[in-house]
Amino acid sequence: MKVPVMIEYFRAVDAGRVRRDGELLLSTQFRSIVDGSPYSLDAGVDSDSSVFERAGQRVPLRWLVERMIVRSSNLATNALIELLDARRVQATIEALGTTRTQVRRGVEDGKAFAAGLNNETTARDLATLLEAIELGKAARRESCAEMIEILAAQEFNEEIPAGLPAGTRVAHKTGWITGVTHDAALVYPPGGKPYVLVVLTRGIRERAAAQRLIADISRLVWAARR
Repeated sequence: MKVPVMIEYFRAVDAGRVRRDGELLLSTQFRSIVDGSPYSLDAGVDSDSSVFERAGQRVPLRWLVERMIVRSSNLATNALIELLDARRVQATIEALGTTRTQVRRGVEDGKAFAAGLNNETTARDLATLLEAIELGKAARRESCAEMIEILAAQEFNEEIPAGLPAGTRVAHKTGWITGVTHDAALVYPPGGKPYVLVVLTRGIRERAAAQRLIADISRLVWAARR
């Protein structure tokens, strides 16, 4: 769901709805989509504590987008969803060709989770979005190039990149919760055409085992492309 949010941010910038140099006052408090009741995010369960360190300050939107992708910050994600509106995010990705992905809410909205209002995606839909970014169709071409640079700065590289020759350029986004480990990537073979690879796993409670599986699949796909 963080890739769709990134796409909507750049489209909002392209359309002038959001300033390229825009900022927001960062809060850790959000409202449930079920009844508007407040809930908060805890730095202890986020993969990027650096964003929490700036709570109560004005922060650049572009920085939040980067932290959302390269460190999968949930706080950055929620702040951006609140600004951009999940309904706009959903409309954008459907216009780009997704059919089963649902971006409904921020992270850790417990009441929404209990009501079954969850964010969902499929490998095909993520591949559709990454292809749109690579082809310059997800937003203006310059914005798509920025998105690729952000994805290429990903700091969690134990999955698809781990199955590729050292130094291979990969623009990707990982995601995980208990029993679920994902990676969605644009892979750039030296001197060859880029390709999209998305591997979503579930039911593997040991994350390291899921990571090894994804890396093995990545290795096999790399070999088979020849």
